[in-house]
Amino acid sequence: MNYSLRQLKIFVAVAQAGSFSRAGERIGLSQSAVSHSVKELENEIGVRLLDRTTREVVLTDAGQQLAGRLERLLEELNSTLLDARSVGHLLSGTVRVAASQTISAHLIPQCIAAATEEHPSIRFVLHDRPQQWVLQSIRQGEVDFGIVIDPIQASDLDCEAVLSEPFLLLCRTDHPLAAERCVPWQALQKTDLVLQDYASGSRPLIDDALQRMGIKANIVQQIGHPATLFPMVEAGIGLSVLPALALPLPEGSLLTVRRLTPVVDRQLMLVRRKNRSLSSAAEAIWQVIHQQAQRLTEARRGDALFSDPEEDSQD
Repeated sequence: MNYSLRQLKIFVAVAQAGSFSRAGERIGLSQSAVSHSVKELENEIGVRLLDRTTREVVLTDAGQQLAGRLERLLEELNSTLLDARSVGHLLSGTVRVAASQTISAHLIPQCIAAATEEHPSIRFVLHDRPQQWVLQSIRQGEVDFGIVIDPIQASDLDCEAVLSEPFLLLCRTDHPLAAERCVPWQALQKTDLVLQDYASGSRPLIDDALQRMGIKANIVQQIGHPATLFPMVEAGIGLSVLPALALPLPEGSLLTVRRLTPVVDRQLMLVRRKNRSLSSAAEAIWQVIHQQAQRLTEARRGDALFSDPEEDSQD
């Protein structure tokens, strides 16, 4: 049967009011529109629901039975919809976010602290994994959303860039390049490099930069965990290229960072499944991360390490 919820509601209104005109006044329809709707419903179910007189309408036996059941069903339906709306607007529950190790270590802690202060009823759960696992967990719905490094193959995902940051050279303080304020990528020609492996979203960007600039470096070690880069470089095994988010350097280390020119940036992106809405709680955490990324960007302004080398040369 092809009947509508609107027709059922109009019929119940007529049954309660005992009149097409009074029912129309209650629900904001004309008498003729109400009468036409009830007639369509009768035609659809194949039974007379009302007996019409010049002054009023009277429910038939079938109409009385249907009206009584519909009143309860429509009331339950309305309560169910109100409950769903309440849950949708409720800023509580658990929100699961996936991010790579560098992002997890140097951006997410501030986000969790801010979320706890702003939304104490929301439990922020972090999944600290390599980028490919992050993308897979988003696609499979294991997490609400994630933070990844662009570019990615993501036609099935909604992405929003939240932070742009440069790659930096990591070296020992006694290395000749440490004396330079800015180091050209060409200085890495034929040098030993310690880089993160391909589980990192940064590695393809670094490889691309080296290739575009015709640099043939010797990759002596490929590291899974970003924190391992620091002792490797400090031990003199090689230089490294890392994102600014990996800062600060370990306290008391014999390490320093220098800007690389030309500047090569990486983009951090909030990512969620396409055509899937976030819960209100997840949306709130999404906004917290966005705000913390913006604050980090603002905090870097004026820092010589993050200013444009070309602008500096014009001063």
